[in-house]
Order: sequence, then structure tokens, then C-alpha cells
Amino acid sequence: MSDETVTLWRPVGPKELELIEATGFRTFPPRLPDQPIFYPVLTEDYAVKIARDWNVPASGAGFVTRFRVRKTFLDSYAVQDAGGRAHLEYWIPAEDLDAFNAAIVGKIEVVQRFP
Repeated sequence: MSDETVTLWRPVGPKELELIEATGFRTFPPRLPDQPIFYPVLTEDYAVKIARDWNVPASGAGFVTRFRVRKTFLDSYAVQDAGGRAHLEYWIPAEDLDAFNAAIVGKIEVVQRFP
């Protein structure tokens, strides 16, 4: 298995961060029934925009997480354009989240907090 990884970011609110913390910052929590897709993003700037502009108004706080995923896992997913070159993300089906979590190398880090 290749050791090559891809760095990704995920904006989260306080509840999701609590669930991540409960795993020792190793995995993302299962998706809720109305959340069929897990969306990690390709740039910190895009994650900041979501955490600051969406998570803060919705839940009072937003956090940007950074983590590394094995490239061999991501190779079977296409990068999706979610509104322009600055808004690129992977669309991981909820049923693939356990495999995604298993492909995370190291810990999930909180790199920014808002407000």
C-alpha cells in the first residue's frame, strides 16, 4: 500500500467536533439519515468560508479540521466542483464513511476556530 496521502479539510460545528473528539480525533461520525454524502474539501480557504459563514450562524461556532487520507482510497472518487475552482470537494457516500475513516493517516487536527 502506498504511503502517499492527500491533505483535506472539513468545516464542522460544535456538535460534530464533540463527536470527533470522542474518537480521539481519529474518525468522523456517521452521517445522519438526511446526510447521504460526506464532503471533505480540498482547500483550507474553502473550509474557512463554510465554517465562518455557515457553521457560526447555524450553531454559534465553526471549526476547520485538517487531516490526511491515503491517496489510494481517494483515487476511486472524482473531485467535485461545488460552485467554482475555489469550491472543490470529494463526495463520499455515507455508506463509504467507515472505509474513508480507515484511510485517515494520523489524527484529525483543529486548525481554525470561529468566532
